[in-house]
Amino acid sequence: MGHETRRIYRLLCAAFFTFFLSWSFSFALFPIWLNQAIGLKGESTGIIFSINAITAMFIMPLYGYTQDKLGLRKGLLLLVASMLLLVGPFFIFIYGPLLAENLILAATIGGVFFGIVFGAGVGALETYVERVSRIAGFEFGKARMWGSLGGAASSFFAGHLFNISPNINFWLASGCGIVFLLLVSLVHPADPPHQQEAFKTKAHKLHLIDVARLFASGRFWALATFVMGVSCIYSVYDQQFSIYYSSLFTSRDVGNRMFGYLHSLQVFLEAGGMFLAPLLVNRIGAKQGLVLSGVIMSFRMIGSGFSDGPIEISAMKLLHSIELPIMLISMFKYISATFDARLSATLYLVGFQFMSQVTASTLSLIAGRMYDDYGFSTSYKILGSVVAVFVVISYFILSDDRKNIAASGARKADMDHGGSLHNPA
Repeated sequence: MGHETRRIYRLLCAAFFTFFLSWSFSFALFPIWLNQAIGLKGESTGIIFSINAITAMFIMPLYGYTQDKLGLRKGLLLLVASMLLLVGPFFIFIYGPLLAENLILAATIGGVFFGIVFGAGVGALETYVERVSRIAGFEFGKARMWGSLGGAASSFFAGHLFNISPNINFWLASGCGIVFLLLVSLVHPADPPHQQEAFKTKAHKLHLIDVARLFASGRFWALATFVMGVSCIYSVYDQQFSIYYSSLFTSRDVGNRMFGYLHSLQVFLEAGGMFLAPLLVNRIGAKQGLVLSGVIMSFRMIGSGFSDGPIEISAMKLLHSIELPIMLISMFKYISATFDARLSATLYLVGFQFMSQVTASTLSLIAGRMYDDYGFSTSYKILGSVVAVFVVISYFILSDDRKNIAASGARKADMDHGGSLHNPA
């Protein structure tokens, strides 16, 4: 790795760190904030998450196609960074007061804002760094690890700061946005020049018809089935987990503080998982990695339903540090090995993020009602069982990416010598 490549790698690691600092300060305790500061119940919180999902759903395809057209240019990231500066004032002066007056209007405005900054913004950042990693020759997972470390660092303090005043977390989120904007402005991925130029040429040739062909592909819908039936249901399960967790303690303040500490530990362990997951996924293949992550997700959800007390439920929470790195690394490697690499951002933001939001927009309402009517434990058992069924289905319909490894490796070798960048590993 040359000097310039190391500089870019460090800047991107720092960008991941500060972005996730901001995101975690904003959303690590978001359900608790809605419940305790705003006074919303499970169904109303489900409405918030559902509208967030719907609005982000319309933003993600636009982000994906735009990022693929931009290639290595940073216009989209600079937009996200600029909006990140406004997170604190938005929460404090607009979103919070409006939630008390008009839930649907507040949820709609918030959904658009959060979709631009976080829901689709994280996908734009991840796909940009993943693309640069293929060009520059470093492992994406090692850079993404710093995002987890950022989330862990903020989560450690978020619970304690929330008990003092939730607004402190929101102001810190904006402060992190200032640093993120500066870091993104300093990134200039021009090493090596001939590869960057080749990538720009490929990106420029991308047309909407290329995107449209995805929807006629059986491989795309196989991936979409996994996303909607496994990772999306899991994300819905996780939405109000903090409310359930904090309720298991002697007081609300103790529960808030302990959840912040636990979430910090989980995300810190997740960072180690991001470092190690590429080794596992490269060995077993991306398809097997996706299936394995789904098995762990299902186990955690059902296990949460049977857990009795803070210790057992904490153990279930920490499993997230294993499943997420495997799933995220497997998803990028599966897309790279199975589809046209020019569409990597579109595939990630449409095939993964968009499909997640489509399903979440409906399931968030259903899950919120289930929590109110049946309680968290019973709801977790039901959701986990559904995920288990889709894991089995996904095992049979996902493509075996391992047969593409040799061909992908050859294409990557051509890329390293200035050849075509089409579909690298």
